[in-house]
Amino acid sequence: MGNPIELFLPPRAGVPEEVYKTYIDALLKRWGLDQPLHVQLYKALSNMLTFNFGVSYRTRADITAEIARKLPYTLLLLGVSTVLSVIIGVLLGVLVAHKRGSMTDSFSVTCSLIFYSLPTFWMGMIFVLIFSSMLGWFPPGGAVPDLWITSGWPVSHQIARTITDSSMTINLLINGEGLLSLIGGFLHHLTLPLLTLTLFQYGGYMLLTRATMIEALTEDYIVTARAKGLNEREVLLKHALKNASLPLITSAALSFAFIFSGAIITETVFRYPGMGGWIWEAISFYDYGVLMPIFYILALCVIIANLIADLLYGIIDPRIKYG
Repeated sequence: MGNPIELFLPPRAGVPEEVYKTYIDALLKRWGLDQPLHVQLYKALSNMLTFNFGVSYRTRADITAEIARKLPYTLLLLGVSTVLSVIIGVLLGVLVAHKRGSMTDSFSVTCSLIFYSLPTFWMGMIFVLIFSSMLGWFPPGGAVPDLWITSGWPVSHQIARTITDSSMTINLLINGEGLLSLIGGFLHHLTLPLLTLTLFQYGGYMLLTRATMIEALTEDYIVTARAKGLNEREVLLKHALKNASLPLITSAALSFAFIFSGAIITETVFRYPGMGGWIWEAISFYDYGVLMPIFYILALCVIIANLIADLLYGIIDPRIKYG
């Protein structure tokens, strides 16, 4: 497999072995890899627990600062798309389960399977072709208009600081018209990648909801609820969906956990400056210093999401008890 350190060294051809070994030793010393294993392990654990991830091998930028800069874009894109996908998928799943075997059921299931099977990069390029190149309704990529980068952001503000012995007060005056332009610019660039991810994701939630709802609607307590004279909406939402929601909670929790990793393909297609595009660049340039912290935080997010899902189980279903 070779030595990964050689990726950061000049070509070996024509370089004397002694000089090349000197380069390797210098890098080992710079990264602390020449120290005993227990010292390396202690430093690695300390850095992980304090979120001190060092710098990128490629750009020399501070990794923690880069995460703080790119994460809001990913949270906006993936967070909104995941919420919309869950809401749309669950509501459609309840509807098609209620109308099982009808044309609505067949049409909805077919559409969800089609969107769920289409590659996101293909959908993204089709949306760019139609809504950007042909119709000109939306920009082809980016998170903000290019004019903002060259001429400044539309929100004009004035900061006044009052410093006393005990506190510092900061007053921020924002131009209302500029704030609307700021929100509009973000939403304008967000539309196409958001549409791509929502159409791709909602089908999974719809099919899962449909399957669990169909099973729940055959239970005796549903027959009893209908015999009591409850309207169908109350039977579906308050009785059937509540008991069928445990698999949905698990799926939604994991989806929110993986928000941190971004949408690699979609963000790359739309040149969106989030975590997904950054991960793709790190993979392309073998930037292990960026990839390892991202996977570490992603693992923490998955653990926390599973813990939250387990706690929600006990709230939704009283039959589940924790000792």
